[in-house]
Amino acid sequence: MEDATGSDRQKALVTAAGGMPILGPNCYGFINALDNACVWPDQHGLQPQTSGVAILTQSSNMGVNITMAARALPVAAIVCVGNQAQIGMADIARVLIADERITALGLHIEGFANLRTWEALAQEAAHRGLRIVALKVGKSEAARTATVSHTASLAGGDAGASALLARLGIARVGDLPTLLETLKLLHHCGGLSSNRIATISCSGGEASLSADMAHDMELEFPPLNARQKTSLRKALGPMVALANPLDYQTCIWRDTAAIARAFSAMVDPEIAMTLLLVDFPRVDRCDPADRECIIEAAIATHGRTDGVVGMVATLPETMPETIAERLAAGVVPFLGLHEALQAAEAAALVLPVADDPLLLPNARAHTPRLLTEAEAKRAVAAHGVDIPCAARIVSVNAAAEAGVPFPVVLEAEGFAHKTEAGAIAFNLTTAEEIRTAAEAMEAPACLVEEMIAGTVAELLVGVVKDPAHGFVLTLGAGGILTELMQDRASLLVPATADSVRKILGKLRVAKILLGYRGAPPANLNAIVTAIMAVQKYVLKHAEGLEGVEVNP
Repeated sequence: MEDATGSDRQKALVTAAGGMPILGPNCYGFINALDNACVWPDQHGLQPQTSGVAILTQSSNMGVNITMAARALPVAAIVCVGNQAQIGMADIARVLIADERITALGLHIEGFANLRTWEALAQEAAHRGLRIVALKVGKSEAARTATVSHTASLAGGDAGASALLARLGIARVGDLPTLLETLKLLHHCGGLSSNRIATISCSGGEASLSADMAHDMELEFPPLNARQKTSLRKALGPMVALANPLDYQTCIWRDTAAIARAFSAMVDPEIAMTLLLVDFPRVDRCDPADRECIIEAAIATHGRTDGVVGMVATLPETMPETIAERLAAGVVPFLGLHEALQAAEAAALVLPVADDPLLLPNARAHTPRLLTEAEAKRAVAAHGVDIPCAARIVSVNAAAEAGVPFPVVLEAEGFAHKTEAGAIAFNLTTAEEIRTAAEAMEAPACLVEEMIAGTVAELLVGVVKDPAHGFVLTLGAGGILTELMQDRASLLVPATADSVRKILGKLRVAKILLGYRGAPPANLNAIVTAIMAVQKYVLKHAEGLEGVEVNP
């Protein structure tokens, strides 16, 4: 169990240090493989480097494990940041990326602090053209609990974390092997020009496996163009069915020159990366010499083409480090097909760094007040949100005489989910129908509103204060579909109209908004205008604001 006096002791340490920098506490320190400097209390597996990636982690044990990885990944520096009592992860990262020998930056993050420093890091990395990739934990409730108890970091909501990383131009991956494989790819090429890839293997099973694994990723296997088909036909003959992914079979096996011609024929300017799928035999039980032709052909392909070439072992353990190191002179050696595809997806992702500073929440404690629906609608309407004609009433008879144009909707106040509570009635066309509905609700107050018909879709627009990440703007399918579809995406405030439009296009409900199967489309300009009006309200009233939700 953690010592209850730990926080006070940490404050005392910082005070005693004065101007002396403190790394941690509660961390292993750092290894600088570029300058052979090391403050580290345990074994490590790093070797001196002339250039390479930098990795920062909030877990010292993970830091040790990373140094032991046999992946032919040149780690130039690794820093464990611990509690970040005085120096934060972003502060350290800014120092590291100022060194031209650092080729990419990898982060294992449990929580964010000092968002302004993170914004500065993003701007400096973008200016240098250096890519950052992060493994951010905290998706699960268990992970969030462990984070708070481990480092006292404020984990916040995961939607806010994803939105923050995207805003900072940082690609997010979901596991440690993918983080390392992505860094390897970024070290070699600095990022991919697109998400268009090709794979070539001597197995139809591997060809279909690569296509299936990439199915739910933002990757494309473009059809072979005329130049590729002609060159591949010359290299492989008439027996091979040409496609991408390609099974080139084994008719040219052990013919290094022929294999190199086939590999080179697959590489094309329209492809961001070509992956050669090869698994190697166990050296303790088998003779690896039969794969020598593949290694030489891959290296030759790199020498005769301008494209990014990777060699992938579908199983991580079937590429020995000695082979990976031979390839790494020009061919990216990937350990694991799934990891390689995820690395390609992350490396192809170009996330522009936002120019506007984040709207940061006020940390002062306050007691929030929940506005009634009528009050809330008047508040957002004052900032440009169109609302239906409405009247708030307090009695059954007043409801019937509200004077709102028919047909109307009657809503009882005080319910978060009105449909389930029987607190809403639609399409009322007479005073008697309003009176009957109001009596059935037995509510102390009701809202009588003009009913809007002929809608294309219902959308949720919400903003919540996330103490760890800022104000999170969430867009998604609305109404009764909100919980059912779980179709939503998030940005941080302030968001631009262009970013709002882009994120709307990523929703599943976007097909309906654009006019699904001949149905009339929605007015996207009006939707974006309404969302920006909600944001305008948030920017004006951020002091003390907890959240805003518009959900029909």
